[in-house]
Amino acid sequence: MTHRLPLNALTQPLDLTIATAMTRTPLTARFGPTLGTTLAAALAAVTLTATAGQAPGAASAADIAISHRDRVYAAEQFSNTVSVTDPADNRLLGVIRLGDPSPGNFSPLYRGQVLVHGMGFSPDHRTLAVVSIGSNSVTFIDTQTNTVKHTTYVGRSPHEAFYTPDGKEIWVTVRGENYVAVLDAKTFEEKTRIVTPAGPGMQIFSPDGKYGYICSSFNPETKVVSVADHKIVGTVKQESPFCPNIAASPDGTQVWFTLKDVGRTQVFDAKPPFAPIKTIDTGPITNHVNFARTPKGTFAYVSIGGLNEVKVFRTDDFSQVATIPVGKLPHGVWPSADGTRIYVGLENADALAAIDTATQRVVANVPIGQAPQAIAYVPNAVPEGDGTQNLQPLGVAGQAVHLTLAPAGATTAPTSVSLFDQGLVQVLQASVTGLQPKSAYVLALADNPDGSGNVQALASFMTNPAGSAIVNSIGPIRQVVTPDSAAPEKRRYLMVAPQADGKPGTPVQVQQL
Repeated sequence: MTHRLPLNALTQPLDLTIATAMTRTPLTARFGPTLGTTLAAALAAVTLTATAGQAPGAASAADIAISHRDRVYAAEQFSNTVSVTDPADNRLLGVIRLGDPSPGNFSPLYRGQVLVHGMGFSPDHRTLAVVSIGSNSVTFIDTQTNTVKHTTYVGRSPHEAFYTPDGKEIWVTVRGENYVAVLDAKTFEEKTRIVTPAGPGMQIFSPDGKYGYICSSFNPETKVVSVADHKIVGTVKQESPFCPNIAASPDGTQVWFTLKDVGRTQVFDAKPPFAPIKTIDTGPITNHVNFARTPKGTFAYVSIGGLNEVKVFRTDDFSQVATIPVGKLPHGVWPSADGTRIYVGLENADALAAIDTATQRVVANVPIGQAPQAIAYVPNAVPEGDGTQNLQPLGVAGQAVHLTLAPAGATTAPTSVSLFDQGLVQVLQASVTGLQPKSAYVLALADNPDGSGNVQALASFMTNPAGSAIVNSIGPIRQVVTPDSAAPEKRRYLMVAPQADGKPGTPVQVQQL
């Protein structure tokens, strides 16, 4: 980069390169106070941009500009796929199929993966670690060739897997049990376990690799572990027992974690004694959090599933600076390696949203697989070639129907519903909000648009303290709730009603037509 100064600024023309500008002679001494101040500010901005460092790396790491060598991966739990997107032009390149759709994966002889969900990657950006909850597995994928290198089976219902910053271990939270499985990064085999309270939800590491932070999905406490000896060295109280996601700031000073059931985000000191710093009421179905370092500062991005928004907070004073509408049920969040983009998986829209961190607006939506969960942005994932080997088209994974439910006469629809096509059947997922907290409800099919007539229950559920719930069901549902039915007079309509003594009451939300 070369800066040319105008002739009237100096007695003679001069090409000033950044290297020249960084010599020991003060800028003000050589060029005068006004010009020196201007150049110093410009160079400071260049330096910040060049070495901002993005999560999960350290702040001292150099930014990596977005290029066709980078990849954005999404773990998609109903199509059992990993989608692969080129962020340079926000284009889906294809999917890596780790398993089959339902009901084929119900067979006792089934060998594929089920409920593809969690995701991490190696520090050298060559390997993707993908967790499948239903098949208790971690699948290791070569980022250059999109091929499976190894599959390790761990305990019941693992949730997330991340490499230690030195690349020597992979820690896997086994949420259905009470430990973190520590895998050897060379052999992919389990070498030890870190015992925690039941239900470890996710772990992330301090940028310097000294600490691992493990939040819980079943118990109201986050554990801090010394990476060197796997010993618990600290405990942080959670304000609820359900933490799905945790992230460490690149400057090594803060840890943020989300509380999905109460709609809050907590912040604590990343260093001993790991003291609580701040609790923020973020909204119903608070999902994931991550960071972007920019010339304007470091910002935390929090996906709020029940509001279909991403909220943006400063990390210095915790003020909210933006609310970004992104689409239905935002889930996973990850920054580009230069901090200019934040990528968000839209669980009930089968899409990947790209946010411009300069304007805090969505600038692209990429169609991907069904119900994306974790997101990972991997810079330089493909060092050579186009990196499209072994990718497959979306196929049935790209087929879904999207509906909304709302109180009769409402102008906005708080509940989104997706019917993910599995071929013979559909998986129904409803992101239900706007109900009474800690109350019993039923999602059902009714004869009439107002929810009256004969009622067939699809799923009973209990709302969380924020009056929300994620409700799942499966069956040949699409044929009876969508307008293209061959027999419209036999159509039925989704609704939500309170449940008492096993029977639905008066509908409180009905399908929007």
